[in-house]
Amino acid sequence: MEPDITHIEKILPLIHEYLARGSSNNTPVVQYLDHETLKSELNLSIGHDGVSFEEILKEIEKYLKFSVNTSHSQFFNQLFSGFNLPAFAGDVCASLTNTTMATFEASPVATLLEETLVRKMCTLMGLEGGEGILVSGGSQANMIATLCARNTKVPQMKHSGLTKNKKLVMFISDQSHYSFFNAANILGIGVKNVLKIKSDSYGRMIPRELEKGIKRTIQAGNMPFFIGATSGTTVLGSFDPLHAIAPIAQKYNIWFHVDACFGGSVILSSKYKHLLAGCEQADSIAWDPHKMMSIPLICSVILVKKKGTLYKTCSASGTEYLFHSQNDSMHDLGRMSLQCARKVDALKLWLAWKFHGDKGYDRIITNLFNLADYAAQFVNKHSKLELLAPRNSVSVCFRYIVNKRIQSNRFTIKLRDQLHKTGKSLVNYASIGNRSAIRLMITNPHLTIKDIDHFFENLLETAEELEKNWQDVTHIKFYKKRGNATSTG
Repeated sequence: MEPDITHIEKILPLIHEYLARGSSNNTPVVQYLDHETLKSELNLSIGHDGVSFEEILKEIEKYLKFSVNTSHSQFFNQLFSGFNLPAFAGDVCASLTNTTMATFEASPVATLLEETLVRKMCTLMGLEGGEGILVSGGSQANMIATLCARNTKVPQMKHSGLTKNKKLVMFISDQSHYSFFNAANILGIGVKNVLKIKSDSYGRMIPRELEKGIKRTIQAGNMPFFIGATSGTTVLGSFDPLHAIAPIAQKYNIWFHVDACFGGSVILSSKYKHLLAGCEQADSIAWDPHKMMSIPLICSVILVKKKGTLYKTCSASGTEYLFHSQNDSMHDLGRMSLQCARKVDALKLWLAWKFHGDKGYDRIITNLFNLADYAAQFVNKHSKLELLAPRNSVSVCFRYIVNKRIQSNRFTIKLRDQLHKTGKSLVNYASIGNRSAIRLMITNPHLTIKDIDHFFENLLETAEELEKNWQDVTHIKFYKKRGNATSTG
């Protein structure tokens, strides 16, 4: 039997309870259970006869109970966090109407919203007169940019496929996102033809090293076709010097792409938008509002300077059943998309942006930078903490200083895991050179200094306890390996 429409009212208290847990430091970020224990807590089977909606409500309750609470004030693990009510409402309405962005006919209002958003985003980035489309993630945005570059540099490849001509070569920094390697794999470029350019101590691509790499590629008889700069690297939050990279791309006639998936929203900060200086010279830009604008996943856009590029690159034959020659068909966004069915992601972004306005997002993003600066200063002032890289934006990479008898990298990872398992704080770790660092990502728009202080309280308390008992832990592991776990040494 189909559930009664009134059952919707029974879901709302579960949502409210989940959000209430996120606003309290007395509740864990996640109720951690290992894979097998969690599996035993859930009824994962799908039966032949189905169940009542009351049972479904119980499953929803359990799902929310054991899920990571990304709205929690101690969730610092990903490049996204926080709860955005207007955007959440947009996401619900998009699922409720359940249409596709392929044609204006199917999504008239959503098409107008997406066209409006793309124009605004192009203008902010200095790509007036350009075009764009919302896509299913930053990785796809980077891949489409690579595809545009490939088909622009070697136009016949779209129809004739790979040729025996010169190898196409891509240039990214050694801090760039792995999605460029995926793009090279998918598009037939070959991952070996993605060259990493050295970055400086701040994690920014070094322009002179880029030009050296381009010259070597040309001398080897190969074809440089794509430069992928990064505005907001995944670990260090670094912004490549776009204003210095753009002239190199122009000099050698290479497609210039900016992966601003993480840092694109900084363009809304009057104080920090200078970090994107030079983005107006890009041929394409990837931007994820689901990161620093706190829009629910997924919300990503690819922007292109030259109008018509996306249609030329992504259009295909055999679409007559879908795209018709009618008055409004010129607004069918599916004509310039690799996807056919595409969810309405424009509504949640439009509602959130309309609610906050440019001014509201300016205040939010500037405050995130200020909180990250506060966190970095806290690390610098504390005798047991050490920054492992300069703070570039909202990422703070540091470690707890242990005595020389303890292996620092191992301790850092164990410390992070202990915070995770207790549910006190959820933060990630990453490698910086040969050192492991706690990677504190400050992206939740509702965070306060009190929340940052509470994170460090949790971390220091856990680290001190772990350091105090570290010798016993390592001895136990040592003797277990030798079949003598009862020995005290």
